[in-house]
Order: sequence, then C-alpha cells, then structure tokens
Amino acid sequence: LPTYREFYERRWFAPGDDTAGSVITVGGRQAPFGPDLIFAASDLPDLKIHVEVCEDMWVPVPPSAEAALAGASVLCNLSGSPITIARAQDRQLLARSASARCQAAYVYAAAGQGESTTDLSWDGQTMIYECGELHGEGERFPTGPVRTIADIDLDRIRQERLRMGTFDDNRRASGVTGLRTIDFTLDPPTGDIGLRRRVGRFPFVPDDAERLAQDCYEAYNIQVSGLEQRLRAMSESSGGSWQPKIIIGVSGGLDSTHALIVAAKAMDRLGRPRTDIHAFTMPGFATGEETKGYATRLSNSLGVTFETIDITAASEQLLEDLDHPYSEGRDVFDVTFENVQAGLRTDYLFRLANHRGGIVLGTGDLSELALGWCTYGVGDQMSHYNVNAGVPKTLVQHLIRWVADSGQFEAETNDVLREILELEITPELIPATEDAPEQRTEDTVGPYSLQDFTLYHVLRRGHRPSKIAFLAWHAWHDADAGEWPTGMADVRRVAHDLPTIRHWLDVFIRRFFASQFKRSALPNGPKVSPGGTMSPRGDWRMPSDASPAAWLAELERVPVD
Repeated sequence: LPTYREFYERRWFAPGDDTAGSVITVGGRQAPFGPDLIFAASDLPDLKIHVEVCEDMWVPVPPSAEAALAGASVLCNLSGSPITIARAQDRQLLARSASARCQAAYVYAAAGQGESTTDLSWDGQTMIYECGELHGEGERFPTGPVRTIADIDLDRIRQERLRMGTFDDNRRASGVTGLRTIDFTLDPPTGDIGLRRRVGRFPFVPDDAERLAQDCYEAYNIQVSGLEQRLRAMSESSGGSWQPKIIIGVSGGLDSTHALIVAAKAMDRLGRPRTDIHAFTMPGFATGEETKGYATRLSNSLGVTFETIDITAASEQLLEDLDHPYSEGRDVFDVTFENVQAGLRTDYLFRLANHRGGIVLGTGDLSELALGWCTYGVGDQMSHYNVNAGVPKTLVQHLIRWVADSGQFEAETNDVLREILELEITPELIPATEDAPEQRTEDTVGPYSLQDFTLYHVLRRGHRPSKIAFLAWHAWHDADAGEWPTGMADVRRVAHDLPTIRHWLDVFIRRFFASQFKRSALPNGPKVSPGGTMSPRGDWRMPSDASPAAWLAELERVPVD
C-alpha cells in the first residue's frame, strides 16, 4: 500500500498479505478472498485471470509475476493512479515489461472522470499488452466512459511459455505455491466473430518507416560484424600470416548483391582493401545481359577484384559426360540441367578459394533455406560462411534500399543498388523460349510474401497450419486494408484469397519437410532476426526424416475454396 508523497492508502486500507487462503461470507454465501486467486475459465482453455491493484505494478516483485508463474495468462491491474506529467509513459513501460517478462497479457485501467480533483487529476488511461506488444489503448482524459477491447492470443502465450524453458526454471526457483484456482464458466461465443487484432503482412518487415530503418541498420551491422569477426578469427588462428580473401559469386540478383555490400563494409571496417574481395560472375545457359551487367557495374563501382568465368562450355561437357538428353540437342531442362550449372559455380568458387587463399562467402537467404530452394553440397547451399542465412527474402530488398538511401557507399554504387531492386527474382538456369517465358522463382516456390509470412509463424510462433491460414487471410485478403512497408511498389501490393493461401501453405509444408537435410548441414552464419534462424546448432533442431503427414492433415481443416 503506497504511503508516500500524494499517497496515503494506509489511512483507509489494510494490507492483504495476511489474507491468503481466506474465505469470507457475502450475502449468506462463502467466497474465496485474498490476493492469491486465479480465475480459470472451464470452457476456454488457457484463460486464467489474475487481478492486482495499482501500486502492485510498481514494486520489484509484483503479485502478477507470481501469478504468471502459477499459470495466470491474463494479468489485470485495477488502478487508482492519478496522472502527472510523464506518468502515462511510466505506466506503459511497466505494463509492457510485465507482459513481456511474464509472457502474458497485461490489461491496465486507471481511474478517470468522476474522481476527486481536490489535489490530483485523473486521465483514465487504459491499455492491453500481450507479450510486450501493444494491442489496445483507450483515449486519455475522456469525457465519458471508455471501453478498450483487443483480441488476446492465448495460444501464443502458451507457446511462448513452453518454448522458454527458463520460465519454468523461474517458477521452481521462486517456490511459488498456494495460489488458489477458482473455476468459472465463460460461455464464449462460437463461430466466426471476426478479428480485432491487426495482423501484419510482413512479420519480418515493420510497417513503420522509422522502425524499419532501425531494423535495417541493426541487421546490416549484425551481418557485417559477423563476417568481420570470422575473418579476424581466421587470421589470428594462423598467427596473422593469413589474411583470408573473400571469394563470392555475383549474379546481379538481390542475395548476392547484398552479400557483396556486406563484404565490402566488413573489409572497410577491418582496414583492408576491397580488392581482397574476389567477385566472379559465371554466366550459363540462361544468364541475362541485364543481370550480368548489374553484377559487373556493382563490382566495379565497389572497387573489388572482378572476373568473369563462363560456365557454358564446362556445363555442356558435364552434361555430355552424364549422357544427358540436352547434349543430344533436346530441350530437356530438368533438375540435372539446373544443378549442373549451380554445382559448377560452387565448385569453381571453392577451388578459387583454395587457389587464392580465401573463403567462399555464401549468399543464400533464410527463405530459400526454408523452402529448400538451393542445391545441396556442391551447390549454393554450401559455403565457408553465409552472411545471408538469417535474412528472409522479404527483408533483403529493404536492406539493400536502406544501404543505398543511408549513403553507406559511393553514389555510383547506390544508384546500381536501386536499379537492382527492380529486378524479377529468377535463378536464370533455364533458357527462355517462345513456349516458356523467363524462369520465375515464385512460380515454383510461391510468393515470398506469403511464404515468409508462413515461415515466421512456424519458426517464431510455432503455429499450426490452420491458424497460419487464418492469420494469413486476415493479413492478405484486402490489399487496401492496413499498412504496407515503406518503399513497397504498387505492383507488389496485392491481395491473396483463401484458396491461394492454402495452396502455397501446402507447398511450403511439403518443401519445408523435404529439405530439412539441407538445413542439417548448414555452414556458419549469424542470426539476424528475432523471428529465428534455420541453423541446426541454434533455433531449429529437426530430424531430417521428419514426416509432414500431421501438418498436412491439420491443413485439411482449411477450406479449399
């Protein structure tokens, strides 16, 4: 009970710390009484409510913390807090912190209009946080009653607590015991009652421009710092006699472009010349002049050592050695045809690393790893170090744009980067013909916008397929609703209906499970996003022979049309 400054609570109230376990009689009926109560809905799993009062939120170990450890998922604060300058921000800080630390929802309501203003004033602040995120906030200083409503994801709260083993460690260490659970029947509505909570289309990419810029600054420097330390460590392990060069294949596409500008910045920070970066463009059967031109211009503008190795002849020889139909003049563009080129490129890079005293820098991103969109072993799945392994495809383009807009390099480089951002995503492995247009990655693996949405909710949230489809529909069914990230071109601001979402979710599940063996042998690379990484040594430990059957069966709950 606060009894300091403007507070004189002990004049009127007594502490309740000695009432735990008490029962009182009200209206001839006995009722549990005390600060040790958790109210659990018998007909809504995981809804367990605890109530604390005002000052409880401000103390070092609030009652809500103990209640959360005892299983409470929704923590309520009925507050008689008066308002002074900046106190609202203090409340927000405490409520957000409580919801994040306790992995819970925190519902706060302060006293408002109608309280005595003899010496104090009141703002009626209301807010609802969930796991550190604000989901609802009411008007302050209202002229009438205020109702603040938000959806709480109890499933998410349970998942976070299950994932965070230290939550239960804390419960055991704290010795929390004796809280009483009071069951009640909520009788919640069933069927489609809509969704009030905002679901972002791009969970890896914030809509807010300032936050996006901050995220890009951190992501870029995480990558640069990771590569810088790897190069430094390799040099130190040799007693300083070896300064490893960087060997990188550049195609003019997004991923290799970003890896190259990460490498350039790392060399700058190490005080080494950019000529120690050896960039190679390796055109094959379907390499376009446009992308090859971008690779050339970008490399030259950065001042790296740049060379071209045409793999067409070597690919033809290998296809002939394999007795592949293409060597007989037939247009058979199968997986062997594609992987011969991908494998040769990686083979050249590793041999060049041997020959020139360097390491192969990987360029494949997090989204490609999730979808298995990489060639295993002697292919783009393998490198000595991969700076992009923790970066999803939907974030890569924003990182490149941030690098250009923030002036990390010279004007010529920044101009090339902006032009590269307009390119279609393509592996350029199959030649275009009159009957078959240019190869588009997203025609095979699905829109990266949708697949990154699914990836986040699998990797970070652990959601089941039907819930992912539900959230994806709310995020994507209306292109005019909600916010879009800064710099998103109008042509990319599209909507997706439920059948489309379901189709590509099915593709994701099948590819995700089938390609785990590729992720089980990932080279090193830094974790970048709180959304997670696919490293088998870190966030994602999964057997390579896991079956997708249970996931596909659960997906059957989603309507086909």
